[in-house]
Amino acid sequence: MDQSSLRYAPTHEWAHLDGDTVTVGITLFAAEQLGDITYLELPKLGKAFKAGEEFGVVESVKSTSPLYAPVAGEIIEVNKAAADSTDLIKDDPFGKFWFLKLKLAPGATLDHLLNKTQYDMQLASEGH
Repeated sequence: MDQSSLRYAPTHEWAHLDGDTVTVGITLFAAEQLGDITYLELPKLGKAFKAGEEFGVVESVKSTSPLYAPVAGEIIEVNKAAADSTDLIKDDPFGKFWFLKLKLAPGATLDHLLNKTQYDMQLASEGH
């Protein structure tokens, strides 16, 4: 997936809009910071989330981190491959190992999220 076409949450989740479907994953930076990922908890189909609401947990040998919905919507698909192959997430976090797909809530947009340049600036300001 072309990273310049994605939108980014300050909490290191990315979002890609296609029609009214938003694919969500974590950034390579987040995956690398976690190190060896050992467990991924994703929500059940049909569950709805508000933007910024915790939707899951990723565990690694270093830490446990919550995952936040970058936009409001209802879960329409979860990526079983990511949950089953947690050790491979950092190999392709923008492609094969996305986490979930949301049907965008009525009136919701991705306008509040960062573009690639803004996200890179955030990382730089944090010393990364």
